[in-house]
Amino acid sequence: MKLPALGMAIVFLAGPAVAVADDLEDAVQSLKEAAAKKDVDAIKKLMATIRPMTTGIAAEAAPQGADEKKAWEERVAYAKNADVYVESVFYTVAVQSEPAVMVDLISTLEQQNPKSKYLNQAYGPYLVALNKTGAGAKIPAIAEKALASFPENEDLLLYLTDTAMTRKQTDRALGYANRLTATLAKHVKPEGVSAADWERKRNAALAHGYYIAGVISADKGVWVAADKNLRAALPLIQGQAAMQGTALFYLGMANYQLGKMTLNKAKVLEAAKFSEQSMVIPSPYADQARHNALVMKGEAARMR
Repeated sequence: MKLPALGMAIVFLAGPAVAVADDLEDAVQSLKEAAAKKDVDAIKKLMATIRPMTTGIAAEAAPQGADEKKAWEERVAYAKNADVYVESVFYTVAVQSEPAVMVDLISTLEQQNPKSKYLNQAYGPYLVALNKTGAGAKIPAIAEKALASFPENEDLLLYLTDTAMTRKQTDRALGYANRLTATLAKHVKPEGVSAADWERKRNAALAHGYYIAGVISADKGVWVAADKNLRAALPLIQGQAAMQGTALFYLGMANYQLGKMTLNKAKVLEAAKFSEQSMVIPSPYADQARHNALVMKGEAARMR
């Protein structure tokens, strides 16, 4: 993974502000060298050096003279670019490092700028690294705080959806699941990710989102939402027997209820078909699905 170029030539006038800008250029050059070596200690020290410089330059009042103002604008622009470059170094080195180093660098970046665009890219591998370093208990709080800055981050939404479901926090899980599927419907393939890898990641996340939203909606008796979500989940969970058996069971329930409400015989028969498909898949719902299929066929036989 390549680092972005800082890419700005600047013309300075004489004075203390220029001395700071010169020091900043030197520090940025040192950071480039440290990044090339993946020298984590040097990278962290240079961030601590560079941040006060860029903050000071950005706080300078605009001068009145045209020449001085032009030089000031160039200094401020360079300082802003330097901040972005520092963040890119942290991200790039972090994702190429072992979990402990990644956690160290990304947590430092979080403290410096919790809204850095590089954090939005880092949270997926960062959560994995936290778990690998034994910090799994911290992840829910980190993810919820991060979601405030990045409300459409699919990695955060997927983690929080699954966590809420595991904790049986069904209302929270349903809210996160719906946000997850809505978000993924809008997202396009990120830069630097292959089409195949993005499709796998997207489909896996959508499978969780649709499945969880469908099951919870069915448990709540919200049959239209259950039917819609579980139909969307079905092609994405092929080969996952436990999820398939459960999804088909609840699809049977949803379509049976919808069929009875609308006096739709075809929908009741479809419910029986889903139940029959569920009963042959080993799951806690297999026996109930077998019973449901018989009841549904009987109901359909009495309908015109």
